[in-house]
Amino acid sequence: MDRLIHISLSAMKSAMSRQAVTANNLANASTTGFRADIASVRPVWLRGTGLPDRAFASEEVTAADMQGGAVTATGRPLDIALNGGTLLSVQAEDGDEAYTRRGDLIVSDSGLLTTGDGHPVVGDGGPITIPPADRVTINDDGSVWIVPVGGDPNAPQQIDRLKLTSATGSKIVKHLDGLFRVQDGGALPADPAGRLTSHALEGSNVNPTTALVAMIEASRAWDTQVKMLTTAREMDTDTTNLMKLPS
Repeated sequence: MDRLIHISLSAMKSAMSRQAVTANNLANASTTGFRADIASVRPVWLRGTGLPDRAFASEEVTAADMQGGAVTATGRPLDIALNGGTLLSVQAEDGDEAYTRRGDLIVSDSGLLTTGDGHPVVGDGGPITIPPADRVTINDDGSVWIVPVGGDPNAPQQIDRLKLTSATGSKIVKHLDGLFRVQDGGALPADPAGRLTSHALEGSNVNPTTALVAMIEASRAWDTQVKMLTTAREMDTDTTNLMKLPS
């Protein structure tokens, strides 16, 4: 009976984790460049004075789905959609270099080029600052061009280049802030072959229908384990009654 209860509790914990991951994915179904979290189960052995003879199932986020999302033309000069496996380098809140697929770029009041969620975009010389300009454009190789205020529209000037990278040959992990980082620390080198599509945005790769089905399955799994716990309690009560001696 004790084993049955522990098995049910382990399964309930996994169902809760799976539902939390699914809910997070579903909440970001419309977030630009979002990559869905992938959860997997691993055994956690209970260790004591004897041999480990029991393990809980621990379901955790271990990776992200790197399949591309739908690309939509927006016509906005600072919107970019990264092609293939290209990643955009940004500065995380802790100052480290991180990577994202989010391409809804904006220019802050101070002139700093950031993603839509406020992370500074990194260029060849660090975070990119846009001087006052009549026009800002980004080419498919990541080069940033401006027409200075009052300047000749036919003579744009290049001020920097977005640091486009690729995770090929390196292990990257997704952190709680939604940004990717090199697993063992450090930074990815710039990829000269990295390309982007300007005036367009890549959407989330979350399939809302699939996510809803996964959430229903997790909810049903939880209900099943609750019923199993109820059954275990009833069996334990019946067994106790059988062991009682008549008065």
